[in-house]
Parts: sequence; C-alpha cells; structure tokens
Amino acid sequence: MKFIKELSDKLAPKFEKGGKYERYYALFEVVDTFFLTPAARTSKGPHIRDKIDSKRFMITVVIALFPAILVGMYNIGYQAARAKGLTSTILDNVIEGFLVMLPVIIVTYAVGLGIEVLIALIRKHEVNEGFFVTGILFVLVLPPTIPLWQVAVAVAFGVIIGKEVFGGTGMNIFNPALTARAFIFFAYPGKISGDKVWTAIDATKDKLIDGYSGATPLLVASSAGDGASAVDAVTSAGFTLENMFYGFIPGSMGETSFIAILLGAIILLVTGIGSWRIMTAVTLGGIATVFLMNLAAGPGSPSIFTLPPHYHLVMGGFAFGAVFMATDPVSASGTNTGKWIYGILIGVLAILIRTVNPAYPEGMMLAILFMNVFAPFIDYYVVKANMRRRLSRA
Repeated sequence: MKFIKELSDKLAPKFEKGGKYERYYALFEVVDTFFLTPAARTSKGPHIRDKIDSKRFMITVVIALFPAILVGMYNIGYQAARAKGLTSTILDNVIEGFLVMLPVIIVTYAVGLGIEVLIALIRKHEVNEGFFVTGILFVLVLPPTIPLWQVAVAVAFGVIIGKEVFGGTGMNIFNPALTARAFIFFAYPGKISGDKVWTAIDATKDKLIDGYSGATPLLVASSAGDGASAVDAVTSAGFTLENMFYGFIPGSMGETSFIAILLGAIILLVTGIGSWRIMTAVTLGGIATVFLMNLAAGPGSPSIFTLPPHYHLVMGGFAFGAVFMATDPVSASGTNTGKWIYGILIGVLAILIRTVNPAYPEGMMLAILFMNVFAPFIDYYVVKANMRRRLSRA
C-alpha cells in the first residue's frame, strides 16, 4: 500500500485543478479512493463524527449479499447438473455457477461503471460508489440464462434513465437495479419469464434434444388450474418447503435461498444499514394479504389463492425484495411512519399482483417500483401531519 500511496501522491497534481489531465480527475479519483482512504478533511464546523460513510455503507451491503451470491452460484450448477441427469459435488456446482455468473458480473460493471465514469467526466464531479451495490443487485435478480447483450442494454437503461437523468446517486426516484430488470422484463419478456429460462444448460452442447423445462415454483402454483391446491401442485412438481427455504430451486441467480437472504438481513440490521421497519412492514403487508386471499379461495378460484403465507415468503423474489430492494435508502420513504406505510403497501401490492394477475406470477419488482413513485408523497404528508400536530399543541 505504501507504493500505491507514493504513486498516487506523485500523479495527483497532474489530475487536480490546473493539472495537465484535470478533465480526467473523476477517473483518477475513483481509482485512488478504491485503494486508499480519501485525504479530504472538513475545515469548518459543525462537525459530525460517524463511522459510516457512503463507501462503508455500500461495502456492508455487498458483504450482506455474499450468502445469496454463494448459494446462488451453487444452485446454478446444481440445477444444471440435475437437468443433465448428472451427479455433481458441491465444488463442481459452485465452479459451474461461478462460470455462469462471472460474465454477467463483468458485463454489468463494465457497462454500468463505464457510463458512470463517462457522465462524471462530462459533469466534472466525482464517481459515486452507488453502482457497486446496484451492479451486484441487478446480477442477482436475473436468470442464469440471460443473454449478455441484453444485460448490457438493460444496465445502460438503468443507469441513464433510472438514475443519471435525475441527477445521479442520491437523487434517483426509482431503484436503478429494478429499473434495469424492468426494462428486460418489458422489452425481452421471453428471456426473463416463462418456464424454460431458469436452468443454465445448452441443449445442443449437452445433447438434450428438446431442451429442459424448469418451471419456477411460483409458476407451478399459479398455473395448477382453478380450484386446485397450489401446495399439492408445487409438491407434485418436486418442490418441497425445505428445498425452497434453502434455495435449491430454479429461479433468479440470487433470489432463491431464503436462509441466505435471512443471513444478509441480519447483517444489515446488526450494522444499522437496513431498515427493520421496511422489512417488517413488507412482510406484514404480504402475510395479511395472503390471509385474505386464502379466505377468498373457493372451488373456482385460481390455485395460487390457496397458497399459505409461509410459501409466499420462500418463493420468488419476495424475501430478496423486502431485504435488499425495498430498503434502498434513496428511493424508499425516509420518515419512520412513512417507512411503515411504504413497506406495508409493497407487501400488499406484491401479493395482489402474484395472485390476481394471471400473466405475471411474481409482483415484487413492480410493487417496489410503483411505491418508489409514491415514497416522496408519503413522506410529504407524514411531515405535514407532524407539523399540524405540533401547531395544534402550540
């Protein structure tokens, strides 16, 4: 690190104001602060001492995502081996999953960071650390078979339209990772939904004549037929509550393991990074809505109406969205009361979309993006209500 520090001190004057490469300072700064602690210091009061800055905040979220990343890698390899009818070791599965996930990560960060650096150079401001979290979140909500060119296009859309048009990190209305995923969902639905996109195998290379159909549990539950039991349908398809809890099911690369997401939630809550109010509110809103759907279930109702609350929690992207997406501090509500309202409505909308909309048996992505729009309004009226209460007491 001493060598890097000396090299940085030597190069810094060339990139700082008045230097030969002043216009490229943003590029120098992002590399410098990646390896070294920034030398900037406050010179005027008041001063606030806090161990958490934006960089530590982002690093903590990435660390919290590690369990989901590791289980996701294993599950990609496990599902591929299962589709081929092969027996594989844990290491084989992890390596297979790593080789599938790595290109998606490389393309995501190459395109996303490239655009962020370019915009920083144009606007002449520093490169923010926000994309380090956005990038890995985006990767984890994609199926393992997503084409890389679609990843590149979606990332560009998410960064430019989802964040930079609003002013960059801290100014965006929508969650950029979900904005990018929504772009793929609406632009290329055949690659991110349906029943044949979840297992990373090549039908020609692996000598599978008709390919492999790996429906997700949610799709099975929603397509069982009116009046059928969703639990029976899911169990008949080979999905047990246990393997859904651990994450050994077809699905997006980082969304399948409830236990891995739970470990990430604990890290976020212990460190004070994630909002326990939003996580709790999303869960309560979802469970309450499922209970109502269960009560409304009848002989001719859709099968997914009969799915119990604990099944909804371990299926699809509900848990991942509640822990890592809904709690985004920029696009979520900021007031304590607002967080409860925001979270409950996300849970309600996610289950309503899952159960009532037959064309899309998921719902978490759309629910969060929809509530991102209303988060500022929620906070505005919460603050106004607090002001009225205080004025009435005065």
